[in-house]
Amino acid sequence: MLNINPAIFKPYDIRGVYPNELNEEAAYAIGRAYARRTGAKKILVGSDMRLSGPVLKEQLIRGLTDEGADVVDTGLVPIDAVYFAVSKQDYSAGIMITASHNPKEYNGFKLPTKTGLVRGEEIKTDVDQLPIEISASKGAVTEIDIMSDYIKHVLSFCDLKKIKPFTVVVDAGNGMAGKVVPILEPYLPIKIIPLNFTLDGNFPAHPSNPLLPESQVQIKQAVLENKADFGVIFDGDTDRIFFVDEQGEFIRADMTLLILAKEFLRREPGMGIVYNVICSKVVPEIITEWGGRPIRSKVGYANIANAMKNENGIMGGELSAHYSFRDNGYADSGFIAWLILLELLSQDTRPLSAIAKEFQRYDKSDEINIKMNDRQAAINKIKAHYTDGEQDELDGLTVSYPTWWFNIRQSNTEPLLRITIETPNAEITVAKQKEILEIIKE
Repeated sequence: MLNINPAIFKPYDIRGVYPNELNEEAAYAIGRAYARRTGAKKILVGSDMRLSGPVLKEQLIRGLTDEGADVVDTGLVPIDAVYFAVSKQDYSAGIMITASHNPKEYNGFKLPTKTGLVRGEEIKTDVDQLPIEISASKGAVTEIDIMSDYIKHVLSFCDLKKIKPFTVVVDAGNGMAGKVVPILEPYLPIKIIPLNFTLDGNFPAHPSNPLLPESQVQIKQAVLENKADFGVIFDGDTDRIFFVDEQGEFIRADMTLLILAKEFLRREPGMGIVYNVICSKVVPEIITEWGGRPIRSKVGYANIANAMKNENGIMGGELSAHYSFRDNGYADSGFIAWLILLELLSQDTRPLSAIAKEFQRYDKSDEINIKMNDRQAAINKIKAHYTDGEQDELDGLTVSYPTWWFNIRQSNTEPLLRITIETPNAEITVAKQKEILEIIKE
């Protein structure tokens, strides 16, 4: 009888605290279950620099090979290197060992295949049904370096000759960007000011989540002190990237989505751009003004990818700073987003702050997170109160009025209720925030 915590199986991936939630026994069972589900004969395995990565990888690979799958171990890589290899090379399935931006005690698995991501919830069913018997033929393990091919792929998204000699602060956050940026740097005609490039799963400089205020202090100071043109900060596995303008201010991710979308619509006019339900309404407005097709999606990188596939999208993005690209196998990549922005800024004479300001038509609150058990009851209460607004339930509950809107939804990974509000100005935003919170507390 397997003793595996069911809470590690998330809607999008597998994730938990090591070793209390996600441990070696779970890794072995997940390896077997994934090999059985995919039927893949050759599975690529990569890992970030988290401290529990080596022991979990050892047991994951044991599970994969016990089911007869051959394993190609590609060592320490960014998440989008695994996405690239699975979508573009001779691998029908892959596994990335990472917990993305989570605190250091976490680890997990992301599970890309040629046809899309396998969700954690799907693997749970397979783990529960694992037979005792293993395959009669054991798979082999080989090692390969995919970084050279991956770097060529990333560079193919921009025209290096168009990039100006910017000064850019890059905060790797002790994550995988510390390995990748030095490989990219010789190709780029820019000066890089490096911060926290040493790979360290303890994250000694600051948390791996760039959205936390304490993670932003160092890069904001470095941009100002070095008079840099802008700065970028990555999370641990590099699928999330945030930009800091020349004034040391964070650029909200849906504003960055628009900056990137403009370039893709220039390349292929009329294409679809995917955004999620909590992005500013300025996103679909401006995409439409540019002649593109705004495609609204549920929150979550898997949902963004599926919307791109199903509705002919060329790229998509979220407030969490995941930017996904059709020509990257519909997967996200912080490095592709960075290089495209370098090219865009080189063609625009304005600084990043001025480019982003163009899109700031409304006042949008930071996401409000409330820890509570009966989250659906709170949503139902809000739904009953705001019946005079236009309601939709694509993801949680969105209520729209002519001059303002809000979304309230349950977190997919934590016992949190998340609230997003956008209005014409800060004064109205504060008032509506107070109003909604009082209704929930009644």
